[in-house]
Amino acid sequence: MTGGAWWPVADTLGFLAGRWRVTRTVRDLAGVDEGYFAGHTDFGPLDGGLLHEEAGEFTWQGVTRPATRTLRFMAGAEPGTADVRFADGRPFHDLDLRSGRHIAGHPCAADFYRGEFTVTDADRWRSVWRVGGPKKDLVLTTDYVREG
Repeated sequence: MTGGAWWPVADTLGFLAGRWRVTRTVRDLAGVDEGYFAGHTDFGPLDGGLLHEEAGEFTWQGVTRPATRTLRFMAGAEPGTADVRFADGRPFHDLDLRSGRHIAGHPCAADFYRGEFTVTDADRWRSVWRVGGPKKDLVLTTDYVREG
């Protein structure tokens, strides 16, 4: 979402806690391929933050396979923010949803990931990652809708 129609979040971790329905499109801008993920993400308790566990099915080039991902969302340096880490503890990116919108970056070998996070209301948020590099030109758009 662009244009300033964002929903501010006082506490990023408090907002994320719980179960979310997830849909994701993966577009290869260098080719014609488009993939699709559908599943759930649980943000459960973890000492100092939340454990993000995602599970579902990913379809790419007509083949559907199970897909999972685990991240750690830890309390950030400033109140209300988060420090996102890979499952093994390596840094991924910062996350500050206090204005309802945040831009983050992550270098990965020769590639660069630029993420935009937007909150539209108490039960919906989106991430859009643009991935560029010598062999990658992707856009990953993920929509989260709170369950329960």
